[in-house]
Amino acid sequence: MLRTVALCLLLLTLPGIARGAAVAPVVVLRIDGAISPGTADYVVRALARAPGLHASLVVLELDTPGGLGSSMREIIKHVLASPVPVAAFVYPSGARAASAGTYILYASQIAAMAPATNLGAATPVAIGALPGGKISPQSTEARKAVNDAAAYIRALAILRGRNSAWAEQAVRQAASLTATEALHLKVIDVVARSVPDLLAQVNGWQVTTPGGVRTLDVRGAPLVTLAPDWRSRLLTVITDPSIAYLLMLVGVYGLLLEFVHPGFVLPGVTGLVSLILALYAFQMLPVNYAGLALILSGIGFMVAEAFMPTFGALGVGGVIAFVVGSVLLIKPETPGFGVPWALIVPLALFSFLFLAFIVGLAVKARFKKAVSGAEEMIGSRGEVLGDLEREGFARVHGETWRIRSETPLHQGDRVTVVRREGLVLDVRPERGPDISVG
Repeated sequence: MLRTVALCLLLLTLPGIARGAAVAPVVVLRIDGAISPGTADYVVRALARAPGLHASLVVLELDTPGGLGSSMREIIKHVLASPVPVAAFVYPSGARAASAGTYILYASQIAAMAPATNLGAATPVAIGALPGGKISPQSTEARKAVNDAAAYIRALAILRGRNSAWAEQAVRQAASLTATEALHLKVIDVVARSVPDLLAQVNGWQVTTPGGVRTLDVRGAPLVTLAPDWRSRLLTVITDPSIAYLLMLVGVYGLLLEFVHPGFVLPGVTGLVSLILALYAFQMLPVNYAGLALILSGIGFMVAEAFMPTFGALGVGGVIAFVVGSVLLIKPETPGFGVPWALIVPLALFSFLFLAFIVGLAVKARFKKAVSGAEEMIGSRGEVLGDLEREGFARVHGETWRIRSETPLHQGDRVTVVRREGLVLDVRPERGPDISVG
């Protein structure tokens, strides 16, 4: 009987022992910099992997000035749908979760900040932006954008039981808070010095996920940091507005060089690959297609200047169109997320000089005297190999050719080629026939 009781007790304690031996890990993701399509790809794919790793919690370490609204919403959509709870942690000290970062913080089950961090300034600037990034309150489009953003963050605040009034201030008045102030106003849940400190504080909390209420058991859990893979890093690079802009120009100039000088191959291959990457990046960025059209028009005007000299009118117009199009190319969804002037002006000058050089070479090649082929034979000189009335043979360029002449010719006469028909050359004498005296 005692043996039976002991065996039952052992079987009851085995699950607890096994559970203690294999604590569910905590997945840590690092978001550092502007929220971009590459960032969204990284977070979405990492959240999809978390259940397979049997993670008990996903921690998003945030340090961002904001980013693209489309990328932010993509991240939030997957945070809300994630079966694994998510904690957004503004970390390390000195970091911030401005603009898009504030929305992500509100969307997460747990919102935390490290000391000496801040959040807020969540006013959208995609529509109705004035110089300096401020919103014009008189703009209907601006009011629509602000109202939509306010309703969005208010809905997230209500879902997570956080301060919705301040959330609306962050959108409408660009309000910001420190970590201590945010905790006092119930904007966040925890102030923690590090990820282990955060886990120790939230251990045992109950959070709501799409699968139901879960109790966090994360004290002493191992940390698994998932870094961006090559795909996410590539997306982050090519969706940088400056990189996408450069890829587009490399693509256009590479193809242009291949068209002007067929057979180089390398410029054409490089140009095509670069242009495809640029177009892929543009469909993920807030591109103003009027700006793109102006850039291409400017390049076309600069090319036309070489073929139809207009005393600089087309060239100057092309440079102006190129610069204006470059400025308008990326819509200002977030301050600094565009093509900088320091890149636009040098590239405009380089484009003008590059196109003048390349197209100039093409024009010279077009009017240059032929040095090979059928056209090169016209004007060549040769020597008649025997007396002839209408047809015979002559040596031209060291080769024997069949020739035709309207006047009789004698052996040794010098002739000039005036036309070629297949393998027969029409010639005319350079001088009259020799007259023998004797």
